[in-house]
Order: sequence, then structure tokens, then C-alpha cells
Amino acid sequence: MAKFTTFHCTSLASFIITLSMLNPSFAATTTTTYNVISFGAKPNGVTDSTKAFLNAWSAACASPTATVIQVPKGRYLLQPLTFQGNCKSPDISFQIDGTIVAPADYRILGRVDDWIGFEGVSGVSIIGGAIDGNGPALWDCKAKGKDCPSGATALRFSDSSKIKIDGLKVINSQMFHIAINRCQDVVLQGVKIIAAGNSPNTDGIHVQLSRNVAFINSSVQTGDDCVSIGPGTKNLWIERITCGPGHGISIGSLAKDLEEEGVQNVTVTKAIFIGAENGFRIKSWARPSKGFVQGVQFIDAIMQNVQNPIIVDQKYCPRNDNCPGQTSGVKISDVLYKNIRGTSASRVAINFQCSSTNPCTGIRLEDVKLTYMNKPAQSSCVNANGKSFGMVEPNGCL
Repeated sequence: MAKFTTFHCTSLASFIITLSMLNPSFAATTTTTYNVISFGAKPNGVTDSTKAFLNAWSAACASPTATVIQVPKGRYLLQPLTFQGNCKSPDISFQIDGTIVAPADYRILGRVDDWIGFEGVSGVSIIGGAIDGNGPALWDCKAKGKDCPSGATALRFSDSSKIKIDGLKVINSQMFHIAINRCQDVVLQGVKIIAAGNSPNTDGIHVQLSRNVAFINSSVQTGDDCVSIGPGTKNLWIERITCGPGHGISIGSLAKDLEEEGVQNVTVTKAIFIGAENGFRIKSWARPSKGFVQGVQFIDAIMQNVQNPIIVDQKYCPRNDNCPGQTSGVKISDVLYKNIRGTSASRVAINFQCSSTNPCTGIRLEDVKLTYMNKPAQSSCVNANGKSFGMVEPNGCL
């Protein structure tokens, strides 16, 4: 269950080894180097360096050899921009020693979907450095209930493959920090994401319509999901992640649309949740859908004062938006919760609220121990079918 069927991987190590063979950026090669300062970038955080970055990209993209785009120490102001693919270079690495900063006026990013985008690229790496989305001004606008723009995702890869993000720090994005959309063969490691615990819609990593993605050795502190897993995600491996504050690791929201791809083969292992709203969550709207969740493993987790350590919510219906009186069409099956321990901030530590028309099946609880205020916690099951193995506290209600 939940194996990487494309790679036939049984562990993170084999996943990385296989991906390294696919992505030249994992191997040493002869490279041509382009320094953004030589293209006119100014490391003062005030001068607009957008054109210099795009010109450096164009030169690297046109090179027939592996290339490195150097971003030296300093602060570089960038407007919204997109790095387009169809490059001759098989391997382009951004070596970032400085910080990329967003415009101070939140309206500049607020009216676009993405701040820094990569579209149709292959063999691209981002190594080190920081990205500062300058989000607090927009969050404050939203908190005051003003007429505010939605905001931009800080970094998005779309329709791309063989991507590596290593040692990058992303802070204060207006909305999502990193989004992976319609991509394959992606590794994110040593990533650090930070935003205020009350910042709205600031998911750490969002993955959708993508396959063969690994997110490892990283930490996420945001006001929304640490990791959000959308429709069409297949073969996702998450290992050694610290989450909190935030809304946990969430599959969903699903069932936004009737025609929706499923989520399958997801493994999360060695995660630590500290003061998060949720631990492991599967969430779907109470609407008809052809979507599904299948083959998920949540293994070896520690919960520290987590509001909902284990939760399935198929009755999601905020603002009563086209869902009152309906049930979720998303079919959830073959989900393992193994060796999960710690403390719940609410009495109900295990909460399965599944669809009445599509009950959860194949739920497996194995060696789970969750307490509430140094006392036994409780579990709640609605339309959930499965089995418990080993020691399970609170007692399973499956």
C-alpha cells in the first residue's frame, strides 16, 4: 500500500537515487555561470532587479550546457515574473546567497496569481537563499475587512519536471508559499517556511495534479496548512517534517468539482506537530464528486498539543456554499495510521466523519496512543469501516 508505483520505491533513499538519475542537477557537471549583478541587478532591496533576473534566465536558458545563475548576498527587489521553459540548457541552477524581496505595496502582487513562477521548465534547481513575500500588509488589510486583493503565491512551478529546491527559506508569502502544479519528479529538502500563525491562506507547500514528489527534512510554520495535497496528486513522499503553528498536513479540500482526479499513494513519516490545529487531516466538501483518496500511510508521528491529531472531515461546508443537505462523493479507502503518539488539545483525538453515501473503508489504526490533559482521550466514528491493531488509545471506534 502507498508505494511509489512509478519508481517501484520502497524507501526515501531509493526515491532520491532514482530521481537523481532523472535530474542532471543532482550530479556534478561542467557549468556556465551567470551572475545577476552583471545583468544589472542591484543588491540594495530598492532598485527593481526584475529585468536583470529575466535576462540572466534568458542567457542560461539559451546555453547548450549546464548553467548556474548566481544571486550574491544582498536584497533583490523583484516584481511579478515568470521564467519560461523550452530551454536548451538541460540543467539550470539558481544559487541564491541573498534574499529576494517583494514590493512593499501589497497591491502589486495582490492582483496577480503568482509572484515568482516557473512554467514548462525541466532540470531546474533552487539552492539556498531566502524569498520574502512582504505579506503582513495584505494580511492586515484582510483582518480589517477592507476591500483587499486575494494575494499571490510566492513561488510556483507549473507543467515542469526534474525540479529540486534545497535549503530555501520562504517567509511571509501573501498566500501559498510554494505550489507544485502539474509537475513530476520534484524534490524539496531543507526548506524552511515561516509566516504568522494568524496569517490567512498561507499554506506552506501545496501539491496538486503532480506525481513523484518528495518533501523532506523541512519545517513549516504558517497560518494555514503546512502541506496541502490537492486533486491529482500521486506518489507523494513526506519525511521528517516539523509542522506548527498551522492547520497540519491536509489531503484536501476535495470535492470542489464533480469531475476531479483522485489522490493516491501518499506516505507521511516521521512528522512532528507542535501546537497545530490538525495533525493528519483528510477533508472534502459535502458535494457530489468523482474524486477519491486511496493508499495513504501516516507513520511515526509525534503530536504536541494538537487540536485534531487524526481527523477525516467529509462534511466540510464553510459559509454553506452549495453544500447544505448534500453528502461527499469522495471515496476514501486504504488509509493507515501507525505509531502515532502524543497529546491532543481536544477531548476527541481520533475523529472520522465520513460520507453517508461513500463510507470510509480500509481504515487501519496500529499502535496509536493519544491523550488529552494527561487523561484518556476519546474517538468518534461516523460511516467509517476498518480495524485496529496493537495498542490503540483512545480505543478505536471502527
